[in-house]
Amino acid sequence: MKPLSPTDQLFLWLEKRQQPMHVGGLQLFSFPEGAPDDYVAQLAEQLRRHTQVTTPFDRRLDTRLAQPVWVHDEHLDLEHHFRFEALPTPGRIRELLTFVSAEHSHLMDRERPLWEFHLIEGLGERQFAVYIKVHHALVDGISAMRMIQQMLTTNPAERDMPPIWDLPVRAGRDDGDDGPSLWRSVGHLLGESGKQLGTVPTVARELLRTINDARKDPAYDSIFHAPRSILNQKITGSRRFAAQSYSLDRIKAVCHAFHTTVNDVVTAMCATALRTYLMNQDALPAKPLIAMVPVSLRKDDSSEGNQVGVILANLHTDEPDAAVRLTRIHQGIQTAKDRYATMSSEEIINYTALTLAPAAFHLLTGMAPKWQTYNVVISNVPGPKETCYWNGARLEGMYPVSIAMDRLALNMTLTSYNGQVEFGLVGCRRTLPSLQRMLDYLEDGLAELERAAGL
Repeated sequence: MKPLSPTDQLFLWLEKRQQPMHVGGLQLFSFPEGAPDDYVAQLAEQLRRHTQVTTPFDRRLDTRLAQPVWVHDEHLDLEHHFRFEALPTPGRIRELLTFVSAEHSHLMDRERPLWEFHLIEGLGERQFAVYIKVHHALVDGISAMRMIQQMLTTNPAERDMPPIWDLPVRAGRDDGDDGPSLWRSVGHLLGESGKQLGTVPTVARELLRTINDARKDPAYDSIFHAPRSILNQKITGSRRFAAQSYSLDRIKAVCHAFHTTVNDVVTAMCATALRTYLMNQDALPAKPLIAMVPVSLRKDDSSEGNQVGVILANLHTDEPDAAVRLTRIHQGIQTAKDRYATMSSEEIINYTALTLAPAAFHLLTGMAPKWQTYNVVISNVPGPKETCYWNGARLEGMYPVSIAMDRLALNMTLTSYNGQVEFGLVGCRRTLPSLQRMLDYLEDGLAELERAAGL
């Protein structure tokens, strides 16, 4: 038995029909060299033999003294969690994304462990896919990425590899979240109160500085200036998932030309895509959109401590020039990084929690529309740098599938893999029609920057 932390409980409280609180991932594989046509069916039979389910995938929800806890599920039905499915003809990427969109819209059964593993055949060009979804109360996106990487190998000859639910439990493996999250930041502030007292002077000073900067400069990335937008309406339970890969070399060439970071460039690509999409909907706010952008603050190769900060980045969507927009985004993010450079990890977490508290209150209640702290999430989860395989099948792409919420109808999450940047966009199908066009607008954003750089 393991009690849920207050933050993990929050993911359960937030969940409702129009707001499923699970995260997911889509992996696209190519058949091994010389594999038979029924390779995926054979793989399904192999996976069914993995009847042992390791932590955390063996846990289901229960209550003790009116408090939610995780308990071992003595009657786990693997057939419910592992599903072997085929796409309808003609089996294009379009059909795959439609399948994931529909599955990501469905709530999971809280009487069972909160995860599903879909093995999907029927794709053309001797390819297949895996779609995994897990409730955010069970694991977070970063923990899920680690588990997926543990499931993979860089050796194309390796076979009989276990699925994610039967991975060996590594010593010291922590299924909790140490990544950036609005809810975890707020939950961290509310907990361990005695430990937080020492951070008060620095946090108060920086918060006051932020407020003063906002008063002097209306365009400052502050907690007060996110405009009202169609991105911040109430949503339905229907989802649209769109995904695309972009060359990391192209993005790095733009970085070198403008002396920015990869994170700056992908943020600028998102800004251009949002600007074009909202203009085409005749819904671009006069004021610039604000994004919540988690950024790494690590200065060394250590693995200790929380060295991730959440930045409220002005996307400058009111600026028509792509190069100027990138420069201003870079300057804003760098200013926030410089602020964090003078603060400890605890101070960064608490500063983040305080600046995002208005957003948490508004997202939970909808009662403070003037406290629209940000309009969209743009999150980057690092992935494998080398070519990976699973039971001889080459991993061609891996795309994050995240969470849309009331008053936060779009989530733009990306990951890096083997020289590619993989975008996964999740939005409310009704609130944001034709979301898939944003993939073209991301490409337009990168092409604009290449032209501006003379590439």
